[in-house]
Amino acid sequence: MLACIPAHALAQQLNSPRKTETNVSTAATQRNDELSLAGLRPGRDDMTKAEHLFRKPSATKYDGTNKIWQDPCRHQLLSIIPDPNGTIQEVRVAQTNANSNSSSNANSVSTEACASAAESHSRWVTGHGLVIGDACSRVIALYGQPGSRGPSTKDGQQLELLYYAFDWAGPDVPQVMAVLCTPERNAKPGRVVEITLAAPSL
Repeated sequence: MLACIPAHALAQQLNSPRKTETNVSTAATQRNDELSLAGLRPGRDDMTKAEHLFRKPSATKYDGTNKIWQDPCRHQLLSIIPDPNGTIQEVRVAQTNANSNSSSNANSVSTEACASAAESHSRWVTGHGLVIGDACSRVIALYGQPGSRGPSTKDGQQLELLYYAFDWAGPDVPQVMAVLCTPERNAKPGRVVEITLAAPSL
């Protein structure tokens, strides 16, 4: 099962002092804020727009409030959490376990089906162009040093969490972003495996 960063954990990080293993100053680094993920802006857009972009979700989880779109061809999923009024509060794009059931399902998906889905799923990207599989160093290049970073885990795998709060950009940019990367090993760069963009009210 895919592990994720709960919405309340993002809110807790936003409203409490940075206590992760490494706190990094952004004073010497160019910073960019982020407004959208998968073409959706948390706190502004609603599920009508999401379904216009990606059709109906293929699944729901977490008592039916978490809407899920799956891409078995790329082993990725898109999940959206709306509030009771349908306003999107959190958007997450994540790599799924290639050895899970989604992998076996991919074997039954035709090449034509994968090709037809490619256009919409290629939009599972941040406003600055960050996608699953990018080098973790690209996160720093796009957004500057994170407000905090430290170890995390997913399915027992050791990962690194980069956390950004964009409150410095002004009241019109309320989002917070968390990026999970694999650690660098044997001179191979770490890779992005999960991106979450959320409104801080969660």
